Amino acid sequence: MQQVLFDVHGNRKYLTTKEWYSFLRAAELQPPDVRTFCAVLAYTGCRISEALALTPERIKFDEGVIIFETLKKRRKGVFRPVPVPAELLEALDLVHQIKRSQSLQKYRNVKLWPWARNTGWRNVKIVMEKANVVGTHASPKGLRHTFGIRTTQSGVPLNLVQRWLGHSRMETTAVYLDARGEEERAYMEMFWKNNK
Repeated sequence: MQQVLFDVHGNRKYLTTKEWYSFLRAAELQPPDVRTFCAVLAYTGCRISEALALTPERIKFDEGVIIFETLKKRRKGVFRPVPVPAELLEALDLVHQIKRSQSLQKYRNVKLWPWARNTGWRNVKIVMEKANVVGTHASPKGLRHTFGIRTTQSGVPLNLVQRWLGHSRMETTAVYLDARGEEERAYMEMFWKNNK
């Protein structure tokens, strides 16, 4: 389990809370499409390929979710809804005109970001640099690991984190309980607070 959250040199593969917020602040200064792409990755923990596959029809305003097709599965058609903040949905609508696209049949299946995978990856790396986040964790995968850590730290049941990340096995998700350093201390502070 250790190797998922730390590399062979003991460096973490996830962002601290401070780095996560710095990343989102740096993304705010980027072009609108880069900003929304980065926010979707940060707030959902989706894989970069899953974000790049998003279309307007997968954004559900009334339910407050984004529906991802889990692309790591061995078969197509496995979908999972991930709850997102209303502000993210509003930003997606403002930048990508989601509600308008949903009403026009020919735009419902047009990808929100018509980029190649390497373009999406490069945009995230640029924002990481601007946020002064460097290292193994300064990547889309680092944002995914951060989502796993942050949700488990917040007390979200592991089965929900598993569903939101699109993991088929609970053991894969349970690795996010193995936090260290600042994140480990946050767990203990919750324990201390709840046991006064």
